[in-house]
Amino acid sequence: VQLQASGGGLVQPGGSLRLSCTSNRNMLSIDLMSWYRQFPGKRRELVSTITTGDSTYYADSVKGRFTISRDSAKNTVYLQMVGLKPEDTAVYYCNAYLPIIATNYWGQGTLVTVSS
Repeated sequence: VQLQASGGGLVQPGGSLRLSCTSNRNMLSIDLMSWYRQFPGKRRELVSTITTGDSTYYADSVKGRFTISRDSAKNTVYLQMVGLKPEDTAVYYCNAYLPIIATNYWGQGTLVTVSS
C-alpha cells in the first residue's frame, strides 16, 4: 500500500485546511484509515480514524473541529480541519492498517502550521 498525503500549509488561527491521502489500493479493502500527527520531539498521536463501515473516531482535542471522510471512488481519505489553533501545528501523517496481516502503512508527512 502506498499513500500520498497533501494539503498542509500555513493558516491563521481560526482558519481551515483539508488534508488528502490517496492510496494506490482500493480503499474498501483497507480496514482502517487514520490520520496521526507528530509534534516536535513527541511521538505520533492518533487524530482520527475511519473504518470501512464509515465508523469514525476522533481524539478529544479535535472533536467538533476535524472531520474525517472517505471517497472510495478516488481511493482518498480527507481530514477537514476547521477552527485551527496554534496547538494543532504539527506534521500530519496518513496511515492504513490491515489487521489481517497486522501491518501499518504510512504516507509521507504534511506540515500544518497555524500561526498569525
